[in-house]
Amino acid sequence: MPLSDLRPPRRQSTVEYLAEQLRTAVMTGQLPPGTQLGEADLAERFEVSRGPLREAMQRLVSEGILYAVVNRGVFVCELTLEDVADVYRTRSVIERGALEIVLEERREETYRALEGSVGVMSDAASRGDATAVSDADQEFHEVLVESSGSPRLIRAMRTLLVETRMCLGELETTYPDLGAQVREHEELREAIRSEPPARAEGLLLAHLDDAVERLVAKRSEPTD
Repeated sequence: MPLSDLRPPRRQSTVEYLAEQLRTAVMTGQLPPGTQLGEADLAERFEVSRGPLREAMQRLVSEGILYAVVNRGVFVCELTLEDVADVYRTRSVIERGALEIVLEERREETYRALEGSVGVMSDAASRGDATAVSDADQEFHEVLVESSGSPRLIRAMRTLLVETRMCLGELETTYPDLGAQVREHEELREAIRSEPPARAEGLLLAHLDDAVERLVAKRSEPTD
């Protein structure tokens, strides 16, 4: 490569930085669903003017992470059951596509790549750490899609990452036995390595469908 083609790394703009920080805060639950974002408070906290902050918030509105109410402000979106079902329905399409590629071309590599997240999940379950189990669960599925090597599937999965993360805090309380959550992923990992494609696909779809069913059941519980 000619030296004239080398460029310094692109610096992140203030708007991009603010959008990333707010997106991460939503993903990690620091800004829970329904939270109103105070423009003045955030501008002071980030030590920026309101202009770039407002633009960053508008980006997240366009991504469906925040929503604006005229004369009231900007809030973190609250996912309805219909939203949750749609997120997981879309994920199933993406993950099935990734799984198909993996089963045809990359079984052993994917099996090895999934070892880390399954190990972390197992250790977290033994400690009774539901949050860490959920985080490792999410990583497992991200690694599965990344193992396909398909840039478009990977990009599509990443667009669902924030919304999926928004479900995790609620979902992590629906497994009375964390070991069951670990076993589901261990079985899927083993199926990816050596079992018939139909078996692996069935385990994947059952796992995603089960997540939706658990959330539906949780939200149907009577509140005091």
